[in-house]
Amino acid sequence: QVQLVESGGGLVQAGGSLRLSCAASGRTFSNYARGWFRQAPGQEREFVAAINWSGGSTSYADSVKGRFTISRDNAKNTVYLQMNNLKPEDTAVYYCAVRRSYSGSVTDRDYDYWGQGTQVTVSS
Repeated sequence: QVQLVESGGGLVQAGGSLRLSCAASGRTFSNYARGWFRQAPGQEREFVAAINWSGGSTSYADSVKGRFTISRDNAKNTVYLQMNNLKPEDTAVYYCAVRRSYSGSVTDRDYDYWGQGTQVTVSS
């Protein structure tokens, strides 16, 4: 059974950093793209970042560009999201996802597997 488990969320002050991890089990995803999305209360889920199968290509939402970095370790079947200079508007539940394709996508409907989410709260 495929499982994606996020960790690393928590409460941080504005300007601080967090590193999210998403470990996959049940099968290897080294040939698949991975993505991070987030959903704030009362809002639609939105794209944050994506990385292709090899890690050689990444994409980011404009709102996080220059502050967040997505990376992956295929040997560990894990994807990471390093979040720096966090802002209160980054507060949300963060979800990792797997797309059964070499390339990532900004559209959540393109992803096939999802984690349960981890809460990130940034205080001002």
